[in-house]
Amino acid sequence: MQQYLNLKFSALHSPILQPSFLNSPTHPSFPTLIFAAKMATAGKVIKCKAAVAWEPNKPLVIEEIEVAPPQANEIRIKIVATGVCHTDLYHLFEGMHKDGFPAVLGHEGAGIVESVGPGVTEFQPGDKVIPLFISQCKECRFCKSPKTNQCENGWAADNAAAMAAAESRFTCKGKKLLHFMGTSTFSQYTVVHQMAVAKIDPAAPLDKVCLLGCGVCTGYGAAVNTAKVEPGSTCAVFGMGAVGLAAVMGCKAAGAKKIIAVDINPEKFEKAKVFGATDFVNPKDHNKPISEVLSEMTNGGVDFSLECVGNVAVMRSALESSIKGWGVSVLVGWTDMYDFSARPIQLIAGRTWKGSLFGGFKSKDGVPEMVTAYLNKKVKLDEFITHNMTLDQVNDAIELMKHGKCIRTVLSVSPQ
Repeated sequence: MQQYLNLKFSALHSPILQPSFLNSPTHPSFPTLIFAAKMATAGKVIKCKAAVAWEPNKPLVIEEIEVAPPQANEIRIKIVATGVCHTDLYHLFEGMHKDGFPAVLGHEGAGIVESVGPGVTEFQPGDKVIPLFISQCKECRFCKSPKTNQCENGWAADNAAAMAAAESRFTCKGKKLLHFMGTSTFSQYTVVHQMAVAKIDPAAPLDKVCLLGCGVCTGYGAAVNTAKVEPGSTCAVFGMGAVGLAAVMGCKAAGAKKIIAVDINPEKFEKAKVFGATDFVNPKDHNKPISEVLSEMTNGGVDFSLECVGNVAVMRSALESSIKGWGVSVLVGWTDMYDFSARPIQLIAGRTWKGSLFGGFKSKDGVPEMVTAYLNKKVKLDEFITHNMTLDQVNDAIELMKHGKCIRTVLSVSPQ
């Protein structure tokens, strides 16, 4: 506490810092100074607003909750903005795990560090950060392997089925609230383990880069890191939501010459073209399997196909759309509800069927790199955002996504 008071005092009395400095968010020390002035909350319970999922298949309720101080190796973050992702809807309306409620949903957010717990040295109050639903402890066998972005030490190690961390720093009306996917960004404040937080460029706009907390990295990385799309190749992407559009963007960045966007909503084609799609196919326009349509378009099938819906039937169609011999099909859409199937000969003939989680990015390393790519105009983010709302409107945002009326809605959660 004293070090932050000292910092504030020295800044206010420094001969080189004029009063106008304190109103200049472009100065690199501005966030730290502002948060130094607010350190009265450090070590104390914060009462704030959050959207609570008390039970499955019901609207979220805006509540005042209590957020406990961060414990050892934890960070308390003021969430400034969050996207609404289909995985939030999956937990609420499809998965509906009995042990997954009540919870604070949201996992695609960005914010500012409010305080840190004992043992945290990488972060300090005022840092801009993105909470991560995939940890990167950098110590386990998975983190040390270049073959995967999995981590043995995150929230999923203990409570994956319920999609929530076992421990909680949230309470409301005397009841414990679960931390959804270890992040819970539908709250003005959240507490996250430091191995699941990425520090990002202080110049990054939080209401844009929040999308890198899930959807955009998931789709883009599935094409670039998992499928390893090659220059001059042909690709098909199934599902033109945010993840699918990000996959299209990844295919283009990798140099694909033909990128076929597949969706049953023809209104998605213009948006797909913005991200690099060269062709659009609506399965409803054909009286034959979509795999046959794509095979005819590409002389036997595409080199790479990516399923970004989370539908097991579409997963099979994507596999069957890839060419024998060397075709690669990647499962990207999130689901754990049903088995999927294929005929063995489809793989014996040389196709590869693989999955991708968070686009294969090692989270703490990859997210800051994607933020930099956005700032350097190498990755699009603004174009994904079709609606901007407040946290109070979260149920409206959910309805938009449920009915396919948006690509991404970004919620303003706290003033920056």
